[in-house]
Amino acid sequence: MLGAICAASALLAGAVSGEARAAEPASTRSSVQQDGLAQDAKCTVCHNEAWRKPVLSIYQTPHGNRADSRAPLCTSCHGQSENHQKDPGGARPEVVFATDSKHVSPTDARNGACLNCHETGKRMHWSGSKHQSEDLACASCHTVHAPQDKVLAKATQPEVCFTCHKTERAQTHRISHHPILEGKVVCSDCHNPHGSTGPKLLVKDSVNDTCYTCHAEKRGPFLWEHAPVTDDCTNCHTPHGSTNSPLLKARAPWLCQECHSGDHSKNIYSGANLPGGNVTTINGNQGLANQSPPAQLSARACMNCHVLVHGSNHPAGAKFQR
Repeated sequence: MLGAICAASALLAGAVSGEARAAEPASTRSSVQQDGLAQDAKCTVCHNEAWRKPVLSIYQTPHGNRADSRAPLCTSCHGQSENHQKDPGGARPEVVFATDSKHVSPTDARNGACLNCHETGKRMHWSGSKHQSEDLACASCHTVHAPQDKVLAKATQPEVCFTCHKTERAQTHRISHHPILEGKVVCSDCHNPHGSTGPKLLVKDSVNDTCYTCHAEKRGPFLWEHAPVTDDCTNCHTPHGSTNSPLLKARAPWLCQECHSGDHSKNIYSGANLPGGNVTTINGNQGLANQSPPAQLSARACMNCHVLVHGSNHPAGAKFQR
């Protein structure tokens, strides 16, 4: 009971404090806040709450935090646009981001406004990256004026990526898939859309290193290493979704026999060399007396015996057994 009273008191105090800040006179604001709001007022006098597109909501984002000296002004992104201020109906801002406008600025001009601040960290490889070479703009994925940028939230990020990557959208709906639609894994967990030193915009330098971020138990080292595993995980797996579990490109034993074509039997349907596949002759034609399926086709197929396909420390050798 005492805890509930304390919590209620804290909420009331927070509400009063918020009202006090909202009613704070301009004279008590910092010079940074006053200068920023004064600069923005040149734009927001027209681009106000009645404007056809939400503009003032930028003040609900880090870009509009006037208490932060790093936050840009309207002119930081759209240019000084003096002609537009003198003749709003006749001249356009120097940089126009709206893709639905026939006056949209060139991609390099729009991206340059963003890279003036966001050029380090994960964006340092943007120049020459796949998305940059495809003439993609920052505003194609990011919504700067929105309180919630969809591409930055786990629940909505995949839909932004799927706007272009429709094949991957279909793959995520297959029976075996990474939990992307469930909101547990998102595209940026594996890919860096702003550029990468690895293939396919991966966050690491190789496919395997990216996979090992989560699947560390597959890294090894093992006494007996499986060559296709150490080479590339995608030799066997398709990461976005598959009709074969777990994310396999094909069902075993067909997947295994892409490399192991001479093991046990050259033809997986041939039961002559398998237990329970005794050959008999009926009316001059050879057939199987026992019609039970070959061991390679039963249950987990090759993995019935070779369970440690990613690597093994079994003393019997490179057979990837228990």
